Amino acid sequence: MHEQPAARSRRALLKNGLTLAGALAVPGAVHGFTRRLSLPIQPQPAAPAGAAVPGLVSANPIRPELLRRAMAALQQHGGQVQRDRMAIVDFATGSAQPRFHFVDLVNGRSSALLVAHGSGSDPAHTGYLKRFSNDFGSNASCEGAFLTSDYYVGKHGRSQRLIGLDPTNSNALGRAIVVHSAWYANPDMLRTHGMLGRSQGCFAVGERDLDQVFARLGQGRMIYAAKV
Repeated sequence: MHEQPAARSRRALLKNGLTLAGALAVPGAVHGFTRRLSLPIQPQPAAPAGAAVPGLVSANPIRPELLRRAMAALQQHGGQVQRDRMAIVDFATGSAQPRFHFVDLVNGRSSALLVAHGSGSDPAHTGYLKRFSNDFGSNASCEGAFLTSDYYVGKHGRSQRLIGLDPTNSNALGRAIVVHSAWYANPDMLRTHGMLGRSQGCFAVGERDLDQVFARLGQGRMIYAAKV
């Protein structure tokens, strides 16, 4: 009996996701892993001219279990998101480390930037996320898969709306959990305080990094955030 195409696609995605997990878990492989993966990615529209961005700030290896969960989320929500690139936020890592990982699923490369977490997730301001919350008014980060949506200019300047795809982050849009830049997420915060400042639950990145984040993510892609 011939295997159905959908089943072959799911099996190939899982197989290559685990291959990518193993490669990115090896120190030094973040920059060196350049072998192309045969992921069953649906054809996507060409990126607009000038959207390509040189390699981002050096990234830490992505934890294998976190990457496995992100790949499972990509499989679960694959009908709603583009599957050429995604971001994975490792909230088990302190804010002093690059933990906003950008993964190119076509060529297997990964890079990372600093990102802040919510004050409600770290009331004592230790630099480490202690808890998640999906509640309004919590000022906490929430976990799960997010769909990147439209851009706008708000109280934090240029920002990108996010739609929560899981029960753990279903209030993201209503809570205005977005991607934006902030002074307290700039790298010089590490020299003066040893950690980043805190957001109100948003993914706040450095002021000079926002253009790179927008170019890497674009609209219709997945951010997966968790603490593993």
